Parts: sequence; C-alpha cells; structure tokens
Amino acid sequence: MVKEKENSKFPPLVDGKSRYDLSSGKYLRVWQGPQHPGITGNMSLELTICGDEIIDCKTHVGYLHRGFEKLMERRKYIQCFPVVCRICVPEPDFNEYLFAACTEELAGIQIPEQAEWIRTLNLEMARLTSFLMWIGGQAGSFGMGTIGQWTVTLRDYMLDLFEELTGGRIYHMYMLPGGVRADFPPGWINKLLDTLKTVEKTLDDVELAMMHNAVFKMRAKGLGIITPDMVDKYGITGPNARAAGVKRDIRKDSPYLVYDKLDFDVVTGTKSDAYGRCEVRIREMYQSIDLIRQIVEKMPKEGPFFTKLPNVLHWRIPAGHTYKRAECTRGEYGFYVQSDGSDKPRRTYVRGPSYTHAVALMEHLAIRTNIADTAGLMVSLHTYPPEIER
Repeated sequence: MVKEKENSKFPPLVDGKSRYDLSSGKYLRVWQGPQHPGITGNMSLELTICGDEIIDCKTHVGYLHRGFEKLMERRKYIQCFPVVCRICVPEPDFNEYLFAACTEELAGIQIPEQAEWIRTLNLEMARLTSFLMWIGGQAGSFGMGTIGQWTVTLRDYMLDLFEELTGGRIYHMYMLPGGVRADFPPGWINKLLDTLKTVEKTLDDVELAMMHNAVFKMRAKGLGIITPDMVDKYGITGPNARAAGVKRDIRKDSPYLVYDKLDFDVVTGTKSDAYGRCEVRIREMYQSIDLIRQIVEKMPKEGPFFTKLPNVLHWRIPAGHTYKRAECTRGEYGFYVQSDGSDKPRRTYVRGPSYTHAVALMEHLAIRTNIADTAGLMVSLHTYPPEIER
C-alpha cells in the first residue's frame, strides 16, 4: 500500500484501489483502446486519471473473436483444431500441441519419437516468432519504430518457414493427434539454419539499439515492478516471474516432449520491471535459437512422424479428463479436456497467462503510472486478448 502524503492530490488507496469521486471534477475518465496502437490487441483500458497520472484502471475485453471453449463442445475432436489456433493468434502452435496431447492421453495414443522432436522444434520456432512480434511492440511503445520494422521483417522470414512446412503462415493445424501432418520438405532444414543466422545477427543490433538506449532505460527502468512475493498472489508466470528471480520454467520443472534431452538453463533476472523483463525475453530469444540448433543436430534423421488413427470423423474418445501444460512465451499455458465417451469434447478449459497478467496484474501496476507509459507497461507484460475472452 502506498503511503499518502498530507494534502496529496491523489485520492487515498484502500486495498490497492483508489477511493475517488468522479463528479468532483478533479479526475477524468478516458479509454485507451480497443483500436489503439498502444494496446496489445483488441482490448481496452478504462483509465481514471488525475493530471497525467493513473489512479484507477480496469481492463475490458470482448472486442475480438471469443467463446472458443463453448464452440469446441459442438465440434468433433478433429474439427476443434481450426478453433484452438484462434485462442492465441501470434503463437497458435501451443494450442495445437496441448489439445492434441490431451486427446492422445485420453485415447491412449503414443506418438512416434520423430514426431516428438518435430513438435519441440515447432514450439521453439513459435516461441521465437512470438518474441519477435513482442519486441517490436515493446520498442514501438517507447517511440522506437525502427526496431519494430527490423523484427517484423525477421518474423516474416520465420513465417515463410512455417508456410513451407505446414502450408499456413499463421494458423498451421500441423500438430494433430498421432503426431504431425508432414515431415520436413527437401532443403527446409538448411533454410531454417540460414534464417536463424540472420535473426541472431539482427538481434545483436536490436539489443545494442534498444537496451543501451538512454531514453529507453530512463522510461523502462522502474516501470511496473513485480516483486517475488507478488508472483503467487497474482498468478504470475513466465518471463514476468523469472525477471523477478523466480526460477520456474515448465520445460525444466515438468519436462514434456524432448526438452529433457536438450541442454539449457532457466533464464532469470534480478528485477522485474519493464527493462528487466525485456532483458530476460531477449536472452530467451537467443536461447530458442540455440535450442532449435540442438534439436536439428540431435533429432533422428528419419522415421515415422504419425501414428495411424481410426476414422477421425467417427472417432469416439474414451470417457475421462486430463490437464496438460507447456511453457509458452508468456508463461504457463494449459488445457483441461473432459470426455464423456462421445465424438465431441464434453468440456474444454484453457489456462492462458494473459488472463492474470492483463487483468489483475495490469490493473494493479497501472496505479500511479504516468499515462504516457501505459502502453510500455502493458506490452512489457506480454498479453493477448483472446486468451482472456476464450
């Protein structure tokens, strides 16, 4: 709780929330979003300001496609894959993997080893691609538009690889129950390795131009500080928690696919402010590049990539329920799927990290923040609206 000075222009805080009278004329309510370059997608912030500082913040969603979980209850399992991708547009592959993994566990399906390696490669590519989109937004929120142009270009290079591998640039429907839809096209691995060299070289320039920029340091340091004791209280995961020194990564804590066969350490920081979170994410981008190279080197050079399934249009999954989780760019991503023995899921529940980060956490950190830093704070938490309004 912030201690108020005598005769402060700000209203008193009660349990972290401001007590104010909007009709007094001292305060103004404004909206940032849903159509605003400083918002991480189609969502909005209802801000109450005193001068140029925020005294209250409420997150509003529902401006984008929604209701995915309910839609899946009316579709056969195989028909759910075009739906789950939309839950996180910049990083749809984690939804594909988790729903496929839940289905496989309920149906008792064991996928080939080759498929596990390819899935891991796919997820690390998705992580890197998502981070490239994020860092451009983080730089842009502080007026550094050039970096956004660099990283969006790099993201397009990665999307070229996804398109050649899966047939789609954004939504892939590549990881299905039983494995993956196709093996690597001829020459694709070499293109991947060449692209990684380009990404790595440009990341060096991004780090130099952004992290050593005096204006970025002045604005990002001290903005939106997350302390270690807030992590469990607010359900904080991923880089937001690791930047505060909390060493949690599902890839290490509860390994899935082939992460237990890869050599990497959990990236942590010492202070989770906007600057510290940016440092951690940049280091994780380099880590993803290294993990992709390890996968290419260690994975089997041939072998089956798909397990034969029954006719998926008449496929009935045995009754039961399961929860699978993975470490996406924003933290713990989880799917709970319940089957009643029919050809459609009885219940699907998605645990996306944006729910806690963009609502409870953002509303807390925004208090006493200058309105000019709202965009920088929101982007530093790395949130996607469809995960909230699922």
